[in-house]
Amino acid sequence: MGSHASRTTVYGMAGALAGRGSGWRNPLRRLGACFAAERERWILWIPVGIGLGVVGYFLLPAEPPDWSGAIAASLLALSAMLLRRFDLALLVCLVLFAPALGFAAAQVRTALVSAPMLVKEVGPVPVTGRVLSIDKLEKGGRVVLTDLSIPRIDPAATPGRVRLRLRNASELPLPGERVRIVAVVSPPPGPAMPGAFDFGRSAFFAGIGGVGYAVGKVQRIEDRPLDFWTGVMAAAERLRVSMGTRIGETVGGAEGGVIGAFLTGQQTAIPDSVMDDFRASGLAHLLSISGIHVSLVAALVFLPVRALLALIEPVALNWPIKKIAAVAAVAGAFAYMLLVGSPVPTERSVLMTSLAMLAILLDRNPLSMRLIAFAAAIVILKEPDSVVGASFQMSFGAVVALISAYEVISGPWGEMRRKLGWFGRLWMHLAGIAVTSVIATLATMPFSLYHFQQIQYYGVIANMIAVPVTSVWVMPAGMISYLAFPFGLEEWPLTVMGWGVTVILETARIVAALPGSTKLVPAMPPWGLALMVSGGLWLMLWRGRWRLWGLPVIALGVMSLAFTLRPDILIDDQGKLMAVREASGGLALSTKTSGKFDAGVWLRRDGSTESTVWPREGRSADGMLSCDRQGCLYRRGGYIVVLAKSRDALAEDCRIADIVITPDPAPRGCRAPVVIDRWRLLRGGAHAVYLLGPEPRVETVTAERGIRPWVPQR
Repeated sequence: MGSHASRTTVYGMAGALAGRGSGWRNPLRRLGACFAAERERWILWIPVGIGLGVVGYFLLPAEPPDWSGAIAASLLALSAMLLRRFDLALLVCLVLFAPALGFAAAQVRTALVSAPMLVKEVGPVPVTGRVLSIDKLEKGGRVVLTDLSIPRIDPAATPGRVRLRLRNASELPLPGERVRIVAVVSPPPGPAMPGAFDFGRSAFFAGIGGVGYAVGKVQRIEDRPLDFWTGVMAAAERLRVSMGTRIGETVGGAEGGVIGAFLTGQQTAIPDSVMDDFRASGLAHLLSISGIHVSLVAALVFLPVRALLALIEPVALNWPIKKIAAVAAVAGAFAYMLLVGSPVPTERSVLMTSLAMLAILLDRNPLSMRLIAFAAAIVILKEPDSVVGASFQMSFGAVVALISAYEVISGPWGEMRRKLGWFGRLWMHLAGIAVTSVIATLATMPFSLYHFQQIQYYGVIANMIAVPVTSVWVMPAGMISYLAFPFGLEEWPLTVMGWGVTVILETARIVAALPGSTKLVPAMPPWGLALMVSGGLWLMLWRGRWRLWGLPVIALGVMSLAFTLRPDILIDDQGKLMAVREASGGLALSTKTSGKFDAGVWLRRDGSTESTVWPREGRSADGMLSCDRQGCLYRRGGYIVVLAKSRDALAEDCRIADIVITPDPAPRGCRAPVVIDRWRLLRGGAHAVYLLGPEPRVETVTAERGIRPWVPQR
């Protein structure tokens, strides 16, 4: 579309909306003028529209008809062609096409990865399969098996993959081997409470249809011949395992676990206490192989290759050495991706790095918003499920914010740099790291609040130390280690790398220990995240002054934290763990000996790390809960809630209570307005009950998840 056609389309639409004689004072006409002035930025909203279609697909309560998205996208594309002479109709068709395309991509992705999932626990049974990947844990190990055979399960209902935990890391088999393990296997777990992370959906898109644990030793059985591609992938996985073993033998400890994360992509060997320090200090992004690592690898290949070629005069004078170095950098990034196991964040980063190098090959600016938009569109269409995950949101949020800020400050910043000497440039470099950390922290904060309920106050300080150490010390030593591994000379570069990692570990530990380093907040409501993302995109994707309209929208999203509704009662999917809201606002747990994982999720989403425990007999400190051997009576908001431990008094409880909660089957004639018993928990999963209202409101995991391919239907 040419410049004149663009103006005609937009101004024609604005005139149609504003009416005759409205003049420039009409808000809609002014909006049309702003929109026309930013016509070169319209393309940046295409991946946003595609992402909206993906989000719409995942919000549906039931699976839509097959190919409905593809049909809608095709009809909109056809309508756009037929109505191209009608400005407003054409614009509407084009605006709706991107969400329809995203919706269709999500449907196609779901169909491609769809595989059987277990609907109930089986075992102990001998599970036979081929080892796809292994992970060494702090205690024991974990293995993913494919090409499965499981007794008592029909071959047509057998999952494509299962993930099993082993108690002894020394029993871990090698990738590609065919093994038999006696294990208990269950369906991938759903959310621990309504609104929490859906592990089942994540497992579905990873191709995992069952999870469990081994109860017997690993038996290696006669191997089947591998096809070429399977053999290549198994060889790559074995190389990763071998490298991880040699790293552990050379360095070991927490340093070895972090080095393993950098060089093989395996974070599972890092102690939990160290992971907590990285999260609290805002350095957890260093352990996820993504943008910073891939860009460093590409730079560490690009710069030496270009420098070496520049030293060869005939080559430097007759060949495009910058473009040759860019090709080498892409090859290095792809090799690094294979060595770290090709996780999804790394694939996204390699794609973005490749596009940046492609821009160099085409003599274009590699740091442009259009490049980021193109990369985002490709990633969303390839892996639509990543849109609803924290990794995609945080990585692209940070990159878009940094590029947007770069567009604004690069001119003044460069001018200032040219006027300074080497000492001043050094300080500007440090200031650049600080500014980058601040921008990235602010850009990722909405997603951190929504997914992790956590704010890191001193992340900028930690990143100002850890990022330069990673860039100029750790990763260069890691690249030398890669080159030294085939010759068995990796000990000294790994040792040097370990010294740098020690600096990072100490930084994380010290910053995490600072008073008030982190703050937990109650889980942000989805509409709050939507407002913050919408305002942020408006602020970052436009260039004119109207971009500032995004700031009040962001502020409204932040205010949503004050309107978070927290449940008054929580029950896990088996009724073994319950929690009630205390007068102080905290949670009191029925027990601290079972359901520890679910309890941790409940407390984090409640914005807390501490809880009390129900009294065995007598009253709680606030008097809201009274317990005896048969159960507890909870009073809040004018409601009487019975939390039964046995069936003996259920008949009487059903007559006096507004709500009856029991892990056993309730009597058939129970007249309580709300009954949550064994059968309702089996069908509905974990429950959340809200009492502050005219009627008690009950939310269930099953109702929230809907009837979708990743939800086992019992």
